[in-house]
Formats: sequence, C-alpha cells, structure tokens
Amino acid sequence: MKRTLVALAIAAAAASTHAAVERIEVTERAPFAPGVTFGEYGAYEKIRGVAYYALDPKAAANAAIVDLTRAPRDKKGRVLFSSEFVLLRPTGPQQTTLLYDVNNRGNIAILGQVNGRSPAQNDPTTAADAGDGFLMRHGFSLLFSAWTWDVAPTVPVAGTPTSRPLVFAPPIAKGVKGKVYNEFTVNTPTDIVTYAGMRGLTYEPATPNDPHAQLTQRPRPGDKRKPIPRSAWKFVAPELQGGPGRVQLEGGFQHDTIYEITYVAKDPYITGAGLAGIRDLLSYFRDHPFEGAPAPRNVLMFGISQSGRLIGRMMHDGLNVDEGGKLVFNGAYLQVPGAGGSAGFNSRFAQPTRHPSMLEEHDYPADAFPFTSAPARDPVTGQTASTLDKARDKQGNLPKLIVANTSTEFWNRGASLVGTTPDGERDVAPADNVRIYGFMGAQHYVGRSNKRAPFTACVSTSDHYLPMRALIVALDDWTVNGKQPPASAYPSLADGTLTTVADYRAIFPKGLGITPPEQNLREPRLNPGMVPPKRGEEYETRVPTPDADGNDRGGVRLVESQAPLGTHTGWNRRAPETGFAWATSRFDGSFVPFARTEAERIAAGDPRPSLETRYPTREDYAAAVRAAAERQIAAGLLLAEDLQRTMTTNLGLYDRIVAHNPADTDCGYLFGK
Repeated sequence: MKRTLVALAIAAAAASTHAAVERIEVTERAPFAPGVTFGEYGAYEKIRGVAYYALDPKAAANAAIVDLTRAPRDKKGRVLFSSEFVLLRPTGPQQTTLLYDVNNRGNIAILGQVNGRSPAQNDPTTAADAGDGFLMRHGFSLLFSAWTWDVAPTVPVAGTPTSRPLVFAPPIAKGVKGKVYNEFTVNTPTDIVTYAGMRGLTYEPATPNDPHAQLTQRPRPGDKRKPIPRSAWKFVAPELQGGPGRVQLEGGFQHDTIYEITYVAKDPYITGAGLAGIRDLLSYFRDHPFEGAPAPRNVLMFGISQSGRLIGRMMHDGLNVDEGGKLVFNGAYLQVPGAGGSAGFNSRFAQPTRHPSMLEEHDYPADAFPFTSAPARDPVTGQTASTLDKARDKQGNLPKLIVANTSTEFWNRGASLVGTTPDGERDVAPADNVRIYGFMGAQHYVGRSNKRAPFTACVSTSDHYLPMRALIVALDDWTVNGKQPPASAYPSLADGTLTTVADYRAIFPKGLGITPPEQNLREPRLNPGMVPPKRGEEYETRVPTPDADGNDRGGVRLVESQAPLGTHTGWNRRAPETGFAWATSRFDGSFVPFARTEAERIAAGDPRPSLETRYPTREDYAAAVRAAAERQIAAGLLLAEDLQRTMTTNLGLYDRIVAHNPADTDCGYLFGK
C-alpha cells in the first residue's frame, strides 16, 4: 500500500505557515502484534512511511544548521530531503502521548530497554516484538525516523529476513573539501582493520588510495603521534559494498596502540539536517490529525546514549523549536548521555557515531561547555552559559527534562559535569524544568555477558531499566498534568557522594580481586580549527564515592544497592591481553558477589560481611528486597506493577550465587546461563 498525503494543514493556517514537512507518503499499514490487545488501549497498528522536507536556509530557525546554505536548492530556494519513519499507535480514535524514540545507529532502542525486547530485524511487527507491552499498555504512540547517515551495512544471515535500519540520506555540501581523521584500535593483532567508528561509516578519501594520507600511532590519547611510513600501509576495499573502508599494515596492527588515519575528504553531509528533520516531523505530528487519528495530547522525546546526546545538541542549537517558534516536544528523557551532548552531530564532516570514553576518541566533539541546565561559569574561558540558553520557544517556554546516568558514565562519559562547574569545584543545581538522576552501581546498559573477556571482572548485574519505566510515566504526568516527578537524586560534592579518583581508590575496599582504575575520562577543551583539533585544558570530572562494600553512594540507590548481594561498580578494567590494561570497558561495570559464608570470606581475605551474616535465611533476603522495592515505589522510582519482577530477579540471583562454587570464575551463572 502506498499513497501520498498532501500536508493536511492548509486549512489550519497558523499551524502550517512555517511547516517544513511538505508531504507524507504512507508505504505500509498493518496490524502490530496481531491478536494482542494492550489493556484499555486495545490493538495497535504499524504505519511506515516517508516524510518529505523543504528547509529555507534563510529562516532564522535554520541558521544553526551547519553548511545548510551550501546545499543544493530547488527553484524556490529550499533544501529538499526526506526520511523514513515508523509509527506504532492504538487503532482506536483516542488521543495519546506521542513518544519519539531517537534511533541509535539506525536501530530502535526503547523497545529493548523499556519493553524488554528489541524488534527482530529492527522492524516491530509481532507480539514478541512488543516485549511485555509496557509502553503500549500505558498508551504511548511510538514514532521512529531516520536521522543519521553513518550506519554501516550488516552481513546478511542466510534464511533470516534482511534488517531494516533507519538510515538518513542528508543533503550534501557539494565541492567542499577538508581533512578527516579516523581513530581506531584492535583487541588482537591483525593485518587489516576498518577505520570507521563503532558499527559506523566515515568519509572516505577524496582521492582513492590517497598517497598523501597519513597513518600514525601512539600508546595513549594524549601522547604525541608517531607517523608510520606511507610505504608500509595501504587502503583496502570495504568488506561489504557500501561499508566502511579498511587499511592494511605490514607487520599488522597491534593491541595497546591507538592508530589514526588522516586524509582529505570531500562533499560533507549536512548532518544537522537530520536534527531539523526530527524537529519538523514532530512539529507536523503535534498539530495534525493523521490517518484517522487525532493529533496527540502530548509530545515527548526519548534517547539512549548517542540518542540522548542528540537531544542535548538539538536544545543547545535551538532545534527543539520549529520555524513557527513553538516547542516540538513538551518533555524529553535523556538516558545515559554522559556529560549531556552539547557538541557533535552538527558540524562539517561530523561523524555522529564517534564519542570519547576513557580510552577512545578524545579528539571528537561530543560534549563541550555548557554542561548544566542552570547557568555556570567556565573559569578557563570566563564564559557563563547553560545548555538551555537557546531552547526556549517564542513565548519563553522550555521543555521539561529528565537526565539519567549510570555509574559507568561517571568513569567513561564525564557525567559529573551535568551537576558541577567545569572545574569540578562546586555543585550546580538543575534548572526548575529539569530533574537529574544517577543510577548508582548500574552500567551503561543492563549486563548479560556470561564471560569476563575482554575485561577483568564479571559485568554488573544491576537493573536500571525498571526505574526508567517509572520515570517515563512520571515525565508524561509532569508534562500533561503538572504532577511533579521524583526529586533529583544525583551524587554531589556538598554531601560527599562525589569525589576524586584518588579518593575513590583510597576508600575502595581491598581484597575483592579487582583494582579501581587510576583515572576516569577527562575530556579536553577542543579547538576545532585544526585536524586533529588542538587540545586545551581538560574539564575536571569526578566519580561517585564508594561505601564500605565498594558500592556507590548518593544518587538513586537501586534495589540492588539497598539489599546488596555484592559490589557493583561503574568500571571494569580491560584484560591485559586486549591491550590498554590501564583503561576500562567503554560501557560495562563490574560485579563481585559477597562470600556465601563467613568461612569463605575469611579464607578469601574479603573484608565485606558475608551473605550469611547479612541475610541469615533466604526469607530475610526476600524481606530486604521487598522493603527496598517498596521504598522505591514510594519515591516514584519504581512502579507497583514491577514489584514482582524485582522480587523474582533479585531472588533468582541470590539463589544462583548461593549455589555457585566461587572457584568457578565463569560469569554465566549470574544471568542464569
């Protein structure tokens, strides 16, 4: 089925005066999860289509889009492009909250983390793709669209339907040339390697096999680059058609080394158009009935990791306000964005998939001052600013925001900067329209690895997806009904729950078999006028303070921290055989269970009280979990409907730890594998 809907708002003149969506083409309409009804909201349907945009480069609302004035234009002087979208919504005529999920590297993210099931082939269709149906049972209409171009093709699997990532084809600044740099590492020695970012694409050389390209090596991010003779390496064709280029080195690439290849590229994508496309698609759906359903009662935005940072950049550039001067979303949830994402995504030769962590990619813009939602001063530049300085609509309104990080982002993504001055010397309370939360002891995503490699410890078992569910509902209530969400809960300097890495190492208990890193990520101030950019003074970042068990204090104390079975950290060191043993996993924390008995504890030299001391019986542990869960429910950080899942998950882990022989270093038992 394919048909075109000419923009329906001609009659609704005020809404369409500045509309940048010219038309919508519906390419597919079918039941979603056929045969399943989701509580009072009933059956759902899937609509797939294409939105066609026309941007005026002269409009003030588009002035922030880098290189838009260099894009080809139609006879009316407009820049034209399109993006595919997918909409899941109830089939009934009721008004719902439209929740836009910023896809992550082309992939739908919210269903996996919130509903518990990522859709097969990135194409939500079946009852299985709905997971436990949480978002549907709560009546959200879900919208996804293409916004980024740097999504690498995947190797097809025989007998499996082709995946359907959402990939954007942005306008191009034709004729523009400039240097591009690509950093990469390997975990094991290899002769040929891809030099693009994680699961991504990059700009390829303007001249094939560019003889003037440079390849360098260095042991650490801040060390001097050492050139590798051009005669010792060469470019190699992509593994897949349309995939990222590769490079081959005589003698092979070695672990423990950061490599970087630099060359001249041409015709940069106007990446900021992808952000404008999101803006204008939301503006359109906000104001228009669509395919028999009324306009939504509320519009929210949600993003995980890269996608959360993109929301931060949209607000930093004022791209959350449409050409008519109206907010395109009333509220947004930024999940694990680290320092917030006020850089990247909207610059010449931008590579959206790149972002710094303790080891990687310090020279790529992902975060830059300002970091806080309330004004703060950068003592190095003397500038005072906030992340929301350009985010107000023409009436002065701001969206309501939830920003949540895990312990891992304090080690690998500069998360302390969301709540402190850039020098790390004092706290900065969030603005009235913002709540910030720290999920202590959790890692970037809920861990499921059944082995230690390529790290030194088993990954964290904490589950922060359940409080995410509660906060999504709270954000909807806040923006629709004015009901206040839970108070911000974030580590701070004032109460001693935020500290230096040196202090953390001194406090962290010894005898657990793991040793804290010597550093966390300290992003440099970057001067983008050079390639690679010139580095300035580093921002001062802090980490959560550990308690006597090694569990992080402050922030949101998850059930796993209130009724602990062991130590959960936000860091997990790399195994020496993979190189960079001084660094940490980009996304993973650690878990070290308590000894089962006092005898085992003493034999192991473990300073932490054993399980039998803390919880003499299984019933005692169950009571501790229930009490912790009920406290979270009372605080608005857990939904009553998720109490039983919390009990089952934690008691299951307790049973597996008690049954596990500590001499067995495998990690699979933690996850029932």
